[in-house]
Amino acid sequence: MSKISIDWDKINAPELAFTRFPSRRSVVYSTKGIVSASQPLAVAAGLEILRQGGNAADAAVATSAALAVTEPSSCGIGGDAFCLFFDAKTKTIKGLNGSGCSPQNLTLEYVRERGLSGISIPPSDINAVTVPGATAAWVDTVERFGSGKVSIANVLEPAIRLAEEGVPVSEITSHAWQNCENMIKNASPNGDEMLLNGKAPLPGQIINFPNLARTFREVATHGKDGFYKGRIAEAIVELIKSKGGVMKLDDLARHETSFVEPIKYTYANEVTLHECPPNGQGLTALIALGILESLQERGIIKPLSQMEHNSAEYLHVLIEALRLAFSDMQWYVADPAVEHVPVEELLSKEYLAARAKLVDPLKQNSNVIHGNPENSSDTVYFTVADQWGNACSYIQSNFADFGTGAVPKGCGFTLQNRGSCFTLAENHPNGLKGGKRPYHTIIPAMATRGDELFLSYGVMGGYIQPQGHIQVLLAILRGYTPQAALDSPRFCIAAKPTDPKLTDAATTGDLNSPVYFEEGIPQETIHKLREMGHDARQLAGFERSLLGRGQVIQKLEDPSGRFVWAAGSDMRGDGHAAPQI
Repeated sequence: MSKISIDWDKINAPELAFTRFPSRRSVVYSTKGIVSASQPLAVAAGLEILRQGGNAADAAVATSAALAVTEPSSCGIGGDAFCLFFDAKTKTIKGLNGSGCSPQNLTLEYVRERGLSGISIPPSDINAVTVPGATAAWVDTVERFGSGKVSIANVLEPAIRLAEEGVPVSEITSHAWQNCENMIKNASPNGDEMLLNGKAPLPGQIINFPNLARTFREVATHGKDGFYKGRIAEAIVELIKSKGGVMKLDDLARHETSFVEPIKYTYANEVTLHECPPNGQGLTALIALGILESLQERGIIKPLSQMEHNSAEYLHVLIEALRLAFSDMQWYVADPAVEHVPVEELLSKEYLAARAKLVDPLKQNSNVIHGNPENSSDTVYFTVADQWGNACSYIQSNFADFGTGAVPKGCGFTLQNRGSCFTLAENHPNGLKGGKRPYHTIIPAMATRGDELFLSYGVMGGYIQPQGHIQVLLAILRGYTPQAALDSPRFCIAAKPTDPKLTDAATTGDLNSPVYFEEGIPQETIHKLREMGHDARQLAGFERSLLGRGQVIQKLEDPSGRFVWAAGSDMRGDGHAAPQI
């Protein structure tokens, strides 16, 4: 059994303090459980279940449900979810894919007949609604990974209480709500269920969700059938049909969670990064990590750890590796139940070395396209660890803010628009087809050293997610604390659409596009990157949401041999990390 060896003197060395990003938050430590999420009330919900004897998986679902109340702009029971669970007894990581399929009767011909001529279904179109997978994911997470000491009813109780009693709205969530107010009003006749006296709530105002509480109670009583059959399913189908959609009750009734084997890549014989397999985009992070390793092994670049963090040379190679990885993702990531996705070939040393040859350490490659291996957001991320050494890396999303904005009558939630991630191009692996899962942006991550957990972490927000996984992981490997790794300024390659109707270019965008840098990256560094060929731009204020919001839990071992959880929560969000007592 591998142990996590930590040099505590090195971690606390004063001469190293100046080499790290000067965080304004401290790391949160715990010898029992710990929860890190983007909303404080959701953190409290997870801690409540840990105190009841639930494990990390149980508490993750409680946190998830509470986030559906406190941050409905980003997630909810009308969206999808994925998770990775580290089982401390078996030293294994297990995966769960809680994404839903398109309606069986939704075809490319049908959407063309409706006058859609672009390369994706517009986010506001009701046919962008895929079957919501979050409810089944919640129930199955508790049943498959949970402690057995708490039921789904116990786990949902904190969220039910929040929905009934009301929650004060946080600043970032209020900002998103105000941007979507008119969209919610126009998306369905039931928009008032998601508004406060017909308006988006302002920061600090209290909003109640009695209909959402009722929906939660039906799931607490009847499990998955409480959502996928009966009143709620009928309300979903009625709304979709009224707006020209083709979803049927059978589409909901047939939905099932998929339990999946995570895909992984071991970097520098030091740490293994684990991601959910396609239809998620976690493969992007693994390919980028492999390209970076190949560049170092072949001597094309010096070791990343020897480069100044966030220097022009460091940022350049990360950007180039990620561009190549995204070009493969845009073509190959699809529903593996319908299309062959050559994961093994894409992660082979030979293929990664061939892709690495396309990286020039001095200038941008202006012609990035996908390779050919042989045999060929808006989102919330949170993580929970428990006193027994288990950890759960969890993510859920509506896709765009509030998804379609359409509210099934009497249900208290909006329907996602994940179907916008299908491409309407002919003969594309991610092409629209009935009963198929679309390409998915949301990805939880874990990292191990040997068979021991090293990190349970993620960065939420559409296209930034695999980019954030790489940037945070590499920062921690050079000695940054979880909080410093999150606080350090980030970049995001934001592919510009190849079609003006496409609002999220995650599946079909031009990768020779702007790269956005956060405040804190020096202007001289941005100028150097422009000289290397990058269209480098800087973001400030609420625009920084493009850089995502992350959470990290790291497993340490103190000199006495006891393990210690060390957690950070992104300063770009409204939440925090908090320990169990």
